[in-house]
Amino acid sequence: MATTTQSSNSMSDTECSYDKHKREDDFEESNLGLAKKQRTAENAMEEQATRRDSDVDKVSEEETNKNVCLKEAKQSMEGKKGFHIEADAAEDKGSRHSMEDAWVLLPDASFDSPGTLRCAHFAIYDGHGGRLAAEYAKKHLHRNVLSAGLPRELLDVKAAKKAILDGFRKTDESLLHESASGGWQDGATAVCVWVLGQTVFIANIGDAKAVLARSSEAGGSLNHSDGERLLKAIVLTREHKAIYPQERARIQKAGGSITSNGRLQGRLEVSRAFGDRQFKKVGVVATPDIHSFDLTGREHFIILGCDGLWGVFGPSDAVEFVQRLLKEGLAVTSVSRRLIREAVIERRCKDNCTAIVIVFRRE
Repeated sequence: MATTTQSSNSMSDTECSYDKHKREDDFEESNLGLAKKQRTAENAMEEQATRRDSDVDKVSEEETNKNVCLKEAKQSMEGKKGFHIEADAAEDKGSRHSMEDAWVLLPDASFDSPGTLRCAHFAIYDGHGGRLAAEYAKKHLHRNVLSAGLPRELLDVKAAKKAILDGFRKTDESLLHESASGGWQDGATAVCVWVLGQTVFIANIGDAKAVLARSSEAGGSLNHSDGERLLKAIVLTREHKAIYPQERARIQKAGGSITSNGRLQGRLEVSRAFGDRQFKKVGVVATPDIHSFDLTGREHFIILGCDGLWGVFGPSDAVEFVQRLLKEGLAVTSVSRRLIREAVIERRCKDNCTAIVIVFRRE
């Protein structure tokens, strides 16, 4: 029994020793596992922090790149300007009882939409049947074009043309609503210019025109010493009248008629205009033709005029007249006034007569 007891005690001591070591091993393993888990967690946190720092660095880098691109674009645009714009308008009601034209001169036309691009806007609105439509377009068109997305940072020709198109549409829609509630039915043709950076956009509806004076070579002066004419007159707009095939087809498709005198429904000569509420259902629209070109140093000036001006001046004739006055050193203000005086006093224009002369001066 004693032997058995001793043996039993010996086994018990062995077991106790084994259990003790096992607990210690388990404890150490547990500690190792905990340490491993802690290291894993710490590594995960470090990796997450690294990724976060990397993301921050990436965002910071992208923001920096964006700012650099905008700065470079602005510097590039400023470096390419190379010219400044001088413009002025003049008008005379002719033999009419009232003046129904309106005009816009905005050398800085950014309003509340500033940007890196130069933005200038000039326009003539030739009213008929009253002045309300012309005044409405004068007040709202450019703001509608800006709100439609006229580019203000980097030039996008397609986006600019879309903004101009949408601006015309929105202006006409709101004008028609206003005229319906006000009970007025007059309309207005338009010729408009936007200068974005070094790109010129021209939009027109009706019979108002824009004519560009361009030399045969970049940097050319207004004329040679021997008097040879350097400037070519380029008509930048297309007339919209019911007598022209494309316009006639649209009007007839809408159910309108064109009389022998070329007038729509025997009354309206133009086929595109703002307003003219009573003629919209027979094909009159306010969808403009839009063209653009870049200033290269060959472009000297643009003449905008209502149909009254072009009724007594041909495009080449007007360019020669303005070219001569500029050569004499006259300011643009005097040139525009002399042009209208020539049209009304000397050439007997009976209609309202308005002109804007836009001169591009190389810096």
